[in-house]
Amino acid sequence: MSESLRARYGEWALVAGASQGFGASFAVELARRGMNLVLVARQADLLENLADRLHSEHGVESRCVVLDLAEPDFAETIGNAVAGLDLGILIYNAACVPVGRFVEIEEDALEQVIRVNVRGPLLLARALLPAMCEQGRGAAVLVSSLAGLQGAPRVAAYSASKAFNIVLAEALWGELREQGIDVSVCCAGAMPTPGYLASTDRESTGMLSPDDAASRTLDALGKGPRIVPGFINRLSAQLVGRLLTRKAAVRLIGKNTEHLS
Repeated sequence: MSESLRARYGEWALVAGASQGFGASFAVELARRGMNLVLVARQADLLENLADRLHSEHGVESRCVVLDLAEPDFAETIGNAVAGLDLGILIYNAACVPVGRFVEIEEDALEQVIRVNVRGPLLLARALLPAMCEQGRGAAVLVSSLAGLQGAPRVAAYSASKAFNIVLAEALWGELREQGIDVSVCCAGAMPTPGYLASTDRESTGMLSPDDAASRTLDALGKGPRIVPGFINRLSAQLVGRLLTRKAAVRLIGKNTEHLS
């Protein structure tokens, strides 16, 4: 297993939004499978600590790129940082999640959703995928959410942005798979990450750990455009996607998000 990703895609993987939570779990799992890492996030201390851990536990090399993915020229900065690397995997995990009634959320927070959740994956994929196409191998995972399968009250802008990522990844899968590029969207359920735990103290049924979700997502690369890690999460996706009306699906997800603060 430790060499399979390197053999299929290349020696390096980039994780955007890597400092903690799901992104850090992706980095650890990639390192466990023998990948060198480019770690991207705003918090230098967290990135450096993670890089030290990856080297100590797995013997891999890491490069830290400290930046805000909302910056206008972030994609150019990352492109320069990976120049010359055999970059084979892109994971875009970063997200802005303003919680509350839409009509009460500040405009700056909504703009941040567009910059980080929509513009970020769009431009980073555009910056890094052409080189993978030239190599004829590579993979990209855009991290979405079960909340992106329908409107989610109290996280309206977030759920809309995650729907964008679902459609973008599915379209890129259709465009690039004949060129040897595996593009997938990870529709993850709620996980006990620092961000989630900051908004609630409740746990959802069938909740996976970030480590487990990352491992299952990487195992599913190349098997299709949409990955839903976890049996309960897949049942939920089937329920809201096929069995319920849109009205019922929105009401159901609203029951799960009404406690967020």
